[in-house]
Amino acid sequence: MAMKSDYIWFDGQFVPWDEAKVHVLSHALHYGSSVFEGIRAYDTPSGAAVFCLPQHLKRMVNSCRVYRMDIPFSTEELSQAIRDTVVKNDLRSCYIRPLVFRGCGQLGVEPRSCPVQVIVAAWEWGAYLGAEALEQGIDAGVSSWRRMAPDTTPAAVKAGGHYTNSQLIRMEAAEHGYAEGIALDVYGYVSEGSGENIFVVQDGVLYTPPRAASILNGITRQCVMQLAQDAGIPVVEAQIAREQLYLADEIFFSGTAAELTPIRSVDHIVVGPGRRGPITARLQEDFFAIVSGEVPDRHHWLTPVA
Repeated sequence: MAMKSDYIWFDGQFVPWDEAKVHVLSHALHYGSSVFEGIRAYDTPSGAAVFCLPQHLKRMVNSCRVYRMDIPFSTEELSQAIRDTVVKNDLRSCYIRPLVFRGCGQLGVEPRSCPVQVIVAAWEWGAYLGAEALEQGIDAGVSSWRRMAPDTTPAAVKAGGHYTNSQLIRMEAAEHGYAEGIALDVYGYVSEGSGENIFVVQDGVLYTPPRAASILNGITRQCVMQLAQDAGIPVVEAQIAREQLYLADEIFFSGTAAELTPIRSVDHIVVGPGRRGPITARLQEDFFAIVSGEVPDRHHWLTPVA
């Protein structure tokens, strides 16, 4: 499906999609000095609703704080802009991309004399790794590219420049015929995918790497852990050795784009029965029941756009 809608919210006003442009000497274009979020809105019986909007905005504001970017809009204004963008484009189920970036001012590495600009875009976007992947699972491979070491770049921040590492992981995976790569941290323990967190099921226990494993503390990751707790599934945040991927009963990715996507093989070694397992299926079912409005939103994850 084409990535396009009618309007983009740009520094406080809507502009036509094709007219939302920046200068070629914008600091973010040269140095990756941007912060962003990936958010989904889901179509519910009551209309479109944004998934975990306050949590996403909090993380974006915190990411900007680390990079000393003063956002020229309040959190309330950004929240309204996101909801308005969904409405303006007449969308119900969609992907939403707010972006805070340093524009054109000067091209020294010290960025703070450049203006800080903000956009919000939204468009229809289905399953990130393919519709069939949510049930059949995907093939993944352990990447030769590691995630960042401590005190190099802040893994907890969702900054544009960090995703050069993600691009290397994803391109290498594609070259090897995998749908996605799994990165290790600097110590050789499992970290995350190029744009997703990872969960491993072994003997009925759900394991996931800790925040110290150079991961982004994903919003969907937090929701999966809450759903597991609701279902009585033990959750353990712990270092995961590479070989545990080969011995797992189930593995799945989580993320706003990926939602909950099973992994059916790692490095050509089949995971469990080679298809979605029962714990993954249970968590998927519970997740989609809430975001689709089929069951009450007991954790208050949905913000109506209207």
